[in-house]
Amino acid sequence: MTHHITPVRAAAAALFGTIAILLVVAGAAPATPVSEAKERLSVVRERLNAVYTESETAVEAFNQAAGQLETVEQQIEENQRQLESAMRNLESANEQLKLRAESIYKSRDVGIVDVLFEADTFDELVTQMDLMERLGNSDVDTVHAIAAYRRDIKDRRVKLKADEQAAARLLEEREAHKNELIALKTKLERLTKRLKAQIKRLKREARLRAQLALTGYSGPLPPPVDPNSPGHPEIIEIAKRYFGVPYVWGGAGPSGFDCSGLTMYCYAQIGIHMYHGATVQQQQSTPVALSDMRPGDLVFFGNASFSHHVGIYAGGDVVIEAPHTGDVVRYGPLNGRSAWIGGRF
Repeated sequence: MTHHITPVRAAAAALFGTIAILLVVAGAAPATPVSEAKERLSVVRERLNAVYTESETAVEAFNQAAGQLETVEQQIEENQRQLESAMRNLESANEQLKLRAESIYKSRDVGIVDVLFEADTFDELVTQMDLMERLGNSDVDTVHAIAAYRRDIKDRRVKLKADEQAAARLLEEREAHKNELIALKTKLERLTKRLKAQIKRLKREARLRAQLALTGYSGPLPPPVDPNSPGHPEIIEIAKRYFGVPYVWGGAGPSGFDCSGLTMYCYAQIGIHMYHGATVQQQQSTPVALSDMRPGDLVFFGNASFSHHVGIYAGGDVVIEAPHTGDVVRYGPLNGRSAWIGGRF
């Protein structure tokens, strides 16, 4: 079978090619300012909208093909009814002429008998002018009706065959449209999912970089939080609500926090009670090696006998903490400091 490149397929291929290039460039490029990221995403959205337009065009073409198929099927059904009616009429006319021929034969008309026995077939019989001259006007009309019925049946069979072929071609066209739509729909779903993930990631990174810039932190960004990770990853979103709240010695929120006051206040919101103090919180928690920490775990700074500071592990090289007097709740770096163990509740 010869495969033709349809306008829908060609346009979709060109659009997906352009978008694929954009996505590769976006994935390979280093982090860019928010304005540049938004501009790139705007281009991707524009291309995506164009693909949706092509999809709508394909849907409309599919609907038209389905409507044409329904019309042809109705024509085939009607032709079949008319064909069956014509064949009944032919059968009735043949029977009438046979009865008439028998009647002539029984009247012992020698000329007619000779014609009857000389004819090899019934078709040959009814076409002989000698017999037609012997029949009455009504019999001649019957013979003419038989010929007309035969022509009508032949014509309708030809028309019916043509309609069947047209319906088959239309069905093939509809199948091709359906397959293109399924393929296009799958690509659109995958592309939409990738774009949404990219937009969400870029927005998260932009917000996070802006927050970290205020603290002077320039290290790598923490990875996305896995909601199914061990411990309590939901603590990350709770703690982020208090970004910008000032450090207050002995503070346990919500207008001011010290380090252990922040962790105690956040965990209380999920029903976990802690004592106020980094060392005692470390003793309450289940120890976790620094290499095995998950977002939401606590990070203790100091040593095995005394923890002088605690933060909430956010992933990567980042903690959320209330650092010291004169500062606010914010992200902070983990490496290069005196973190010695993690704790999980």
